[in-house]
Amino acid sequence: MNLRVDHAPALASRVRRFSRAERWVHRVTALLMGVCVVTAACLYVPQLAELVGRRELVVRIHEWAGLALPVPVLAGLASRAFRSDLGRLNRFGPHDRVWLRAALRRDKRHSARPAGKFNAGQKVYASWIAGASLVMVGTGLIMWFTHLTPLMWRTSATFVHDWLALTIGIVLAGHIGMALGDPEARRGLRTGSVSREWAEREHSLWRR
Repeated sequence: MNLRVDHAPALASRVRRFSRAERWVHRVTALLMGVCVVTAACLYVPQLAELVGRRELVVRIHEWAGLALPVPVLAGLASRAFRSDLGRLNRFGPHDRVWLRAALRRDKRHSARPAGKFNAGQKVYASWIAGASLVMVGTGLIMWFTHLTPLMWRTSATFVHDWLALTIGIVLAGHIGMALGDPEARRGLRTGSVSREWAEREHSLWRR
């Protein structure tokens, strides 16, 4: 007796959200950013510096991880799906302003927060972290190649680099906290698909 399991209903209940290339860009970028944050902490927190030691090695790992930070995104540009999602992240519409106003009022009703594939909060975060990462790479290069710039430039770069690093750490902690509170969003980044129910609830304007 042959039993045939019909997987069509299960497949129909899932929606493709991210391609394999997009998931790998996110993973590698997250890994490099994590290395930068951890090594920075080991360089600036005395207790961690004493625990880890080998400051010169930590500095080199921090520098190369920071220098490699833009590489996954640049490689991802070869993917049509990745370029398409970058375009979505870079466009703000009237519904995004509605979403932001609701977020400021702490209105958590789904009807008050219309969103396409990405909500306004995700768009703001993506824009901010991209800009902050470029500033970190630029100021890091000034600090690395000390003989190429005047002392005033190096001093200013160090000030911006240090304080922006602290800000990035706080923002990343918030980003991770939001992700921990949304298992289906994490599943989308892990497997590439999300439930149709979640997509319709959280991203009602997303044309799937």
